[in-house]
Amino acid sequence: MRLPFYGMLWLSLLAWSAPADAQEAPENASALAAKDGVIDMDAVVVAGVQPGPGLWKVRRGDHLLYILGTQSPLPKNITWRSDEVDQVLQLADEVLASPGITVDADVGFFRGLTLLPSALKASKNPDGQKLQEVLPADLYARWSVLKQQYARRDGGIEKKRPLIAAYQLYTEALSDSGLREGGVIDPVIDAVLKQRKMKRTPTLLKIKLEDPRAALADFRKESLKPEDLVCFSKTLDVIERDLPQVAARANAWAVGDWPALRSGARQDWQQACATAWFNTETARKRGISDIESRMQARWMEVVEGALQKNRITFATLPVWQLVKPDGYLAALQAKGYEIEAPE
Repeated sequence: MRLPFYGMLWLSLLAWSAPADAQEAPENASALAAKDGVIDMDAVVVAGVQPGPGLWKVRRGDHLLYILGTQSPLPKNITWRSDEVDQVLQLADEVLASPGITVDADVGFFRGLTLLPSALKASKNPDGQKLQEVLPADLYARWSVLKQQYARRDGGIEKKRPLIAAYQLYTEALSDSGLREGGVIDPVIDAVLKQRKMKRTPTLLKIKLEDPRAALADFRKESLKPEDLVCFSKTLDVIERDLPQVAARANAWAVGDWPALRSGARQDWQQACATAWFNTETARKRGISDIESRMQARWMEVVEGALQKNRITFATLPVWQLVKPDGYLAALQAKGYEIEAPE
């Protein structure tokens, strides 16, 4: 299951395995005229065949790691065709998957099915409450305007926890703006791997969950926290004001405009939502903490092993993880690897 907001661990219990391509955040929006809190303009996205960005190179001696910076969301109607990526994939000794989280719950398939109703209940507000009952009046008023615009026919969304409802609304707004998450990058890579009869090497951080039923029961009891409201409000901010900037970053990836793509770090709304998901009693009780740093450490472990044994390795990483000051490239550079940016 893809994690919509980086670190959405408890929703991953629905699928028991959760690779995560952390999403890119939009750059700060410029001042735009709004009506009823909603921007009265359409995001313009590119279409057709697009090259995507160039590859980063990490070198030690004659051993090379090529890294494709990934971005989500991307324009719906593009076909990604990168000759550089195809050439590297044809020569690669190993292809590494993106960093992520996998939940090891030690349950079989049929037991997993018995837990599914509990997981579905955990996605809803406690005691059958609706959003209008759990949200402050001003926040619910903003929500109502956006729901009417993007999710008018989804009555069930009103029973979802605020974090889940906000994300669902965000994905609907993306779709209306000509954007989507997934379905652009992976199919191209998978086609080459299938041809070469290769599989990606996982770089996932494994989290052991001893009693998933108890974890779900605990999570269902979790009430609304201040962090949940911050995440919910900031997500509405993005939908109301920043969709043109989200589209601009998607376009920058599609056309290979690295200066535009790397200029913005992950915005605070993404971090706010990650904090909301992990700052729970359920997570603390099970010692789940420092997920971001542990994911990076796991990725570094796999990558250094690959660089040592392979002449050519290929990997994918979300752009923000690549270029942030304390990110993955910075960690490699600190260990003495040579870094070469895309042309």
